[in-house]
Amino acid sequence: MSASPSNQQLIDFVVREARLLDQHRLEDWLDLFTEDGHYWMPLEQGQSDPRLTTSLMYEDKLLLKIRIERLRGKATYSQSPTSRCHHVLQIPQVDERDDQERRYVTWTPMHYVESRGDEQTLYAAWVTHHLTAVEGEIKIRLKRVDLVNCDSALGSIQLFV
Repeated sequence: MSASPSNQQLIDFVVREARLLDQHRLEDWLDLFTEDGHYWMPLEQGQSDPRLTTSLMYEDKLLLKIRIERLRGKATYSQSPTSRCHHVLQIPQVDERDDQERRYVTWTPMHYVESRGDEQTLYAAWVTHHLTAVEGEIKIRLKRVDLVNCDSALGSIQLFV
């Protein structure tokens, strides 16, 4: 991709990202982030800053890597049996694009199912991807996952929404 990504390429990227998570290709998923990328799951509706208000998750690439290593670890008893997930996306929408600055924002309503053993949990969310183009590849600067019920008592989310 030498030119700016098309809207369809941005949409395809979001769909591919969800597929990598569903297939437990977590290292490939991590490679989609810029070196300064973040994964953010706000605790409050409309939360505007992850540093001034507690979040369910606010992790940089290093913390994401550590989480993946923990999930892959032999002594991770919370992963026996292994959790599985399934993302059901509505069609992602490109909300913003600035080709000159290589900044793109997509918004995707989705349902996410996480299953382990006999337990299955359904979450509904709106996902906002802040994307950029780095050396001809689309990368995630920020993935923001707004759970519909973020302010509810939630169980442990083992994987990545």
